[in-house]
Amino acid sequence: MDAEADDDRRLVGDFLRRRDERSFREIYRRHTGAMYLLARRLLGPSQERAEEVVQEAWVLAVRGLAGFRWDATLRTWLCGIVVNRCREAQRGGRRQGEDTSVDLSLLPMEDDAARDAVPRIDLERAIARLPSGCREVLVLHDIESRTHEEIAALLGITDGASKSQLHKARRAMREFLCSGGRTHVKRS
Repeated sequence: MDAEADDDRRLVGDFLRRRDERSFREIYRRHTGAMYLLARRLLGPSQERAEEVVQEAWVLAVRGLAGFRWDATLRTWLCGIVVNRCREAQRGGRRQGEDTSVDLSLLPMEDDAARDAVPRIDLERAIARLPSGCREVLVLHDIESRTHEEIAALLGITDGASKSQLHKARRAMREFLCSGGRTHVKRS
């Protein structure tokens, strides 16, 4: 076990035994950033929605912390709660009017003429349009750098299902990006 995992175990123990606020603040400080980034990647650019999900995840985590078995790292467990909260938030519907576009003309290019020829591609919207299983696996694997084994544990699926969902997600994203955003991302 690494030093961070040992520290997490000690801090959780201190918090559970004494309801030590300092220990909780340290746990919160260590993991909230990763939880927030994951929520933003799964939900899109809405800072407010991501903050709500992370807050809800912490409430659930504190309630369930005594039953945490340490089969995974604390961060993996917390991120699993975030994934589940994001799923519930998405079932509630996407807010209208959210701009999720990414303007590729802001990226550095050789010359202005080449930059002006780049179409505006909405990468975040393309990811958001993926079926939820594909989107979650794509974000967890390609952005969060999780292994298929970790993804399987987080999402309650097999390694093979994780690999299959990643393949489908990458294929759909490739089609969308190659078409300049004109191809609809399939929700199959």
